[in-house]
Amino acid sequence: MRKIFVKTQNVKNFIALINSLQNKPDGVSRMALVYGEPGLGKSRTALWLAAQNDAVYIRSANLMSGRWFLEELVEELGEIPQYWTSELFKQAVNKLIERPQMIIIDEVDYLAGDQKTIETIRDIHDKTNVPIIFVGMTLAEKKLQKYRHLYDRLSEIIQFKAFSVNDVQDIVTQLCEVEITEPAVNFIHTQANRFRQIVRIISRLEAVAKTNNIELIDENIIKEILKNDSRQSFENNKRAKHIHAG
Repeated sequence: MRKIFVKTQNVKNFIALINSLQNKPDGVSRMALVYGEPGLGKSRTALWLAAQNDAVYIRSANLMSGRWFLEELVEELGEIPQYWTSELFKQAVNKLIERPQMIIIDEVDYLAGDQKTIETIRDIHDKTNVPIIFVGMTLAEKKLQKYRHLYDRLSEIIQFKAFSVNDVQDIVTQLCEVEITEPAVNFIHTQANRFRQIVRIISRLEAVAKTNNIELIDENIIKEILKNDSRQSFENNKRAKHIHAG
């Protein structure tokens, strides 16, 4: 499988969002939200774009406090965190004013229940005017709406959506090292709507093609492979339940 970052429509929308934030005039908020169901490549895209734009990437964690967040931010900015929370905040702000960097905060759902942390992030934005992008799950927008002072600053909001047939075509064409017919790609689209699922299918097709010297995968071959895999999975589960019961 080729190691290529595929620019699906979701990725293109994320790139456009970043460009829009970076070109906002002074006085206009540079905060944004990217949200959607799991498995559509939000985190993968956020990491890739952070590297492309020399941005700070922070993955939120369960129970993350405002102090914990500030420590992560200061470390990502290349500084040794101070002890006092007030000093941590000043460190982050001063460093971002000295060298502005976009901040991408992934898994923002973990922070959405902590008002102090959310307000701290808003204060950092207001004092530095650096672009800040939240990345979250399906309910992230709804969760952030209760913080009106922050939500009103979200000048860009996009939702990652299920892959279209064209997206699947791009993913398969760019990643798969075996040629796959268009009807076969259309069938993949009906069977998988998550990036990991599509990659798993591609990997399986490549393995079968290599073993059987197949140069072109058509719809019938894919159907047979997936049917056999489903049957094997069922037998394995049945065997496991029998062993457990015994």
